Amino acid sequence: MVRIFRGVLLIVALMALASCGDKFRTYNGPNITRVEVHKSDRTMFLLHGTQIVKKYAIHLGGTPVGKKHFEGDGKTPEGAYVISMRNPNSSYHLSLKISYPNDEDRAFALAAGKPTGGDIFIHGGPPKGTSNRDWTVGCIAVTDRQMEDIYAMVNPGTPIFIYP
Repeated sequence: MVRIFRGVLLIVALMALASCGDKFRTYNGPNITRVEVHKSDRTMFLLHGTQIVKKYAIHLGGTPVGKKHFEGDGKTPEGAYVISMRNPNSSYHLSLKISYPNDEDRAFALAAGKPTGGDIFIHGGPPKGTSNRDWTVGCIAVTDRQMEDIYAMVNPGTPIFIYP
């Protein structure tokens, strides 16, 4: 009886594992040393040195033209940042935090007497029912499946350059 019970538990556990999504992929390719986002082309590149390893179509903030200056402006930042952390429990499947605001962003907002905002990520999505091309509040979005690959490939500390 105990043997049968253990066998059933093993089968249930294996079925549970098989039904789980492949959210945490592995990556065995070249180290990603740089991320480039070209806002006007809605394109993100993952690079090893000068070699493009992957290219993705992206979605941006609801007001995509121009540099993010203040909290709530709907713009995606422009400039040099780093990937500062991974978030496996993101509301948008998985996410990688971008180190916005940098010193220049903070100084600009301070001079204007406004908050910079923050919480800018590369993340999955979009939420069901979203048809707008640029639907985030300032983040960079890809599909959930693409985000799984990006999450596996890009580590905290990787520089990210966001161009107009």
